[in-house]
Amino acid sequence: MPSSTGPSIATIIEGGRVTQVGEGQEADEVTPPVMAFGAPAVGEVLAERYELAEHINDDSAGRQVWRGVDVVLRRPVAVVLRYPGGDSAMEMLQAAVTASRVIHPNLVGVYDAIDEDERAYVVREWVDGHSLRELVADGPLEPARATSIAHAVAGAIAAVHATGMVHGNVHPGTVMVGDDGRVVLADARADGNDTIETDARAVGGVLYFALTGAWPHVEANLSGGRGRSALPDGVRDANGALAAPRQVRAGVPAYLDDLTMDLLDPQLAVPSVDVLAAELGRLNAAAEEQYLDNSGPLRFATHDEDNTGAPAAPAGTRNIVAGVAALLVIALIGLYFGINALSDRDGTNAASPSTPPGATAPAGGTDAPTTQPQKIPIDGNSVRIVSTGTDRGQELNGAAAVVDGDVNKGWESDSYDGPQFAGLKSGMGVLIDLKEPRAIKDVQVVLANGGATAELKSGTTTLPSSKASDTQLVTSYTIIGEPHERAGANMTFSAFQPDQKYQYLLFWVTDIAKNAKNEYRLGIQEITVRAP
Repeated sequence: MPSSTGPSIATIIEGGRVTQVGEGQEADEVTPPVMAFGAPAVGEVLAERYELAEHINDDSAGRQVWRGVDVVLRRPVAVVLRYPGGDSAMEMLQAAVTASRVIHPNLVGVYDAIDEDERAYVVREWVDGHSLRELVADGPLEPARATSIAHAVAGAIAAVHATGMVHGNVHPGTVMVGDDGRVVLADARADGNDTIETDARAVGGVLYFALTGAWPHVEANLSGGRGRSALPDGVRDANGALAAPRQVRAGVPAYLDDLTMDLLDPQLAVPSVDVLAAELGRLNAAAEEQYLDNSGPLRFATHDEDNTGAPAAPAGTRNIVAGVAALLVIALIGLYFGINALSDRDGTNAASPSTPPGATAPAGGTDAPTTQPQKIPIDGNSVRIVSTGTDRGQELNGAAAVVDGDVNKGWESDSYDGPQFAGLKSGMGVLIDLKEPRAIKDVQVVLANGGATAELKSGTTTLPSSKASDTQLVTSYTIIGEPHERAGANMTFSAFQPDQKYQYLLFWVTDIAKNAKNEYRLGIQEITVRAP
C-alpha cells in the first residue's frame, strides 16, 4: 500500500487492539499540534456514514486515531483524522488512494479518503489483534511461526510490487497478527530512498526480529539513514557485524538462519519478493521436514556483473559450496547411469545399469526403494470426535470427513461465545485409531482457518465416547513435540521417535479463533498421517 510521494498513516497499539495507523519509522514531517477545539466527539458521524466510537490515540504526526463503525455496512473501521485538511493533508490522502488500489488478504484494506478542508480523514480496516512488536515482547517466536508471518508479509509486498509501487515501511510495528491468525501489513510510506530491494531486505529484518527479539535496523542502513525505531538492536561484534539468529538463541534451523542472514547481507543480491514469497511458502508448508536442514533454502547470488562483463567477486560462499558439491554429485551419478545404459543397449555391458560397481541390487528387481513418506489409509470408522464438555450433541458427528481425502470437506464444531470454547470445556479434537502400531513420519492437519492453539498426543489404549472417558484420554495421553500456538491453518507434527510405534493419536485443540463469519468455531478440513 505504498505512495511514492510521501508518508502515509502509521500503526498505533492500544489496549491489545491494533488499528491500521502507524508506529513504523519516525514521521518525516514536523509534528503538528493535536487540535482540541472543534475536535470530534464520541457519537459524531462523519460523511453521514462513519460513527466515531472511541478515541484510541494520536500518531507521531499528530493525527487522531479513532475506532468507528460504518453505519451503512455495520462493520468496525479505523478512522484517522488530520487537522487541517487541504494541501497539508494531500500526501496522506494520496497515499490512501494509492493503497486502496492494492487488494490482498495480507494487506490492510483502505475504504475511504475524505477532505473537508478544515480536516481530512482516512477510513481503513479495523484489525483486532497484536503487532509483531507486541507479540515478540514476551519472547522470540518459534521458527515455524516466524516463517509463517514472514511468508504472509512477503506475499503482501509482492502484491504491492506487482502494481509497480514500493511499500517502504515493513517493520515490526506495521506487521499485525489478528486474533483470527491473519497476518496483515499496514502503513505504506515509500519515498525516494525506498526500492523493491529495501522491501525484500526488510522481510529479512522481520524474520530476524521474530526469531531473536531484536531489530537489525535495515531501514536505517539501507533506506537513506532514516530514524531508528525504539527497538533493541541485534547482537553485534566489535566490528559491528550482526550475530546470526542461531548465535543468539537455540533451536533456529540452519536453513532459516541462512535465509535470514542472506537477506540482510548487502553483498548478496536479493531475489524478487514474489520468488522470496514462494520460497517462504515452501518452508512454511514443510518447516519441520528434516530434509530442509540439509538442502537449505533459496540460494542468493552476488550483485550484478561489473562494467567489464566479468562476474562480481563471490561473496557469501558459505551458502554456495554445498550447493555446487551437490550438483556435481548429481551430475556424476547421471553420467554414470547414462554411460551404462548406452553400453547395455549396445550389448557391451552385461551389468545391470541400475547397479553401480560394488553395490548390491535390491531383492526382487532393479527398482530402487522409495524414500518418500507414505500416507497411511484411515477410514471413517477409525476416527471420532473427543470433547471434555457436557454438551455432547450433533457436533460429535461427522468426524469421517477429516480423513476422506477431500480438503474442501470437513468437520466443524458448534459456535461458541468466545475463545477457549467459552470456558465450557478444556478442548476438542479428533482421536485416530491406526488399527495397529505403526512407525510415523508426521501428521499434517488442515484447519478451516488460522488462529487455533493445538497439540498432538499419543496413547496406548482407547475408551468409548463419553465426557469422563474423553477427559481421561486427554489427561493420560502423552504430548508429541511442541504445541502450535495461535498458528496458521496448516499444522505439521513430526517429533515422532523413529524407533517407536504408535496406534492411537489425538489431535487436540485448546483455543479457537474467529472464522470468516466472525464466529468462534473449530473447523478441521483434513488430517493426514504419514509413515516413513
